[in-house]
Amino acid sequence: MRIHEVRELSNDQLYEELEKSSRELMNLRFRAATNQLTDTNEPNSVKKTIARLQTVIKERQIQEAS
Repeated sequence: MRIHEVRELSNDQLYEELEKSSRELMNLRFRAATNQLTDTNEPNSVKKTIARLQTVIKERQIQEAS
């Protein structure tokens, strides 16, 4: 998910997507531990998506506080 796609989401959608991505990362970690992971770069891309989501959430919190 690109940053411009993340910025288009509402606050509720951001939190839903963050929760979904966190679950996906946990599942990828389990699959990696059992050697069932075919694309070893996938956990890194999910981590980056989580970071993007958290960044936009933080930006909006700062903007609301101002």
